[in-house]
Amino acid sequence: DLGWDLQTQGMVLSSFFVGYMLLQIVGGRLADRYGGKVVLGAGVLLWSLFTILTPPAAFLGIGILILARIAMGMGEAVTFPSIYSLYSRWLPLNERSRAVGFANSGIPLGTVFALVVTPIIVESLGWEWAFYSFGAVGALWYLLWRVSVTAAPAEHPTVTEAELSLIQSESSTSAAGEALPLREILSHAPVWAIITAHFCNNWSLYVLLSWLPTFVNKGLGVDYASVGWVTMFPHISAFVFLNVAGTVTDRLISNGMDVGKVRKLMQTIGFGSITIALTVVGYVETAWMAITIMCVGNALGAFVTGGFVVNHMDIAPKHAGTLMGITNTAGTIPGIIGVYVSGMILEATGSWVLVFQTAAGVTLFGLIVFLLFASSKRIWD
Repeated sequence: DLGWDLQTQGMVLSSFFVGYMLLQIVGGRLADRYGGKVVLGAGVLLWSLFTILTPPAAFLGIGILILARIAMGMGEAVTFPSIYSLYSRWLPLNERSRAVGFANSGIPLGTVFALVVTPIIVESLGWEWAFYSFGAVGALWYLLWRVSVTAAPAEHPTVTEAELSLIQSESSTSAAGEALPLREILSHAPVWAIITAHFCNNWSLYVLLSWLPTFVNKGLGVDYASVGWVTMFPHISAFVFLNVAGTVTDRLISNGMDVGKVRKLMQTIGFGSITIALTVVGYVETAWMAITIMCVGNALGAFVTGGFVVNHMDIAPKHAGTLMGITNTAGTIPGIIGVYVSGMILEATGSWVLVFQTAAGVTLFGLIVFLLFASSKRIWD
């Protein structure tokens, strides 16, 4: 409606990630210190507010819209650091991958919901109401969060002594660790293995989230009203296999397999599959062939849940929120660079093959670094 070209669209999409990057580490430190419940709740309220304010900002101009998107990103920035702070206090070792996989499977489920519902809202009420509706959902979520969640197991009104004893025997408990200097954290190779893997994982993730609907619509000729239905299937496969991957990972650990070997095996399955899928998907000529490839890639790619995704809690259980803030800061850079660069590639060459194969190369690099330098050994208590 506003007549933006692909490069401008890429700039608007990527501006969110500027704000998302700004508060990652701060959010992690606050969550580790004061608990993930309050920090995550405040973040959801902030991003819901600026979701609602997006349409008026767009009509006021590109500059105002970009500022609103940055503010929305700042609200979302505390999400994963806060959640990881909660994970580290609530989850024993042999339950982590299942719990993280189950919780993270809400991401593709939410994406499927948005892909299906957004075109309906846009065509019946106008595009503005997509933002108003989703912002309102965030506010409703916050009310449920306030009354049903505690930051630590010992604070929960229905926890039993047996359950609390089990959790505390293998988690970081509610005690906050002394804040670690960033220089100390960044001096360890396993940290850089997670940082690199997170960066490379998010390059392909953000490129697909931002451009797959456009690829299906413009590149493969699927009409806009059907795009949501077509592109939802890779996310459904991710939803299912995030839970499968978490279960498989925890079962291997419970059966006595070395944790470090499990992490690298899961990472190989995940990143290897994503690399292959991205390498070939740009060559296909039908929407259903492209979606089938991405379904298989997403299904096997979900196995990174048992790899770098939970590795933070292996090496720094009491500082998992801070460490997630650091690695997710690096993981946000592809949202700025990767999404924008993809728009520039399309503007200059029109080549979807080049967009996807660039992402495949980045993913393969991340796999190599993780296999060389990752570790499951605890570095900090």
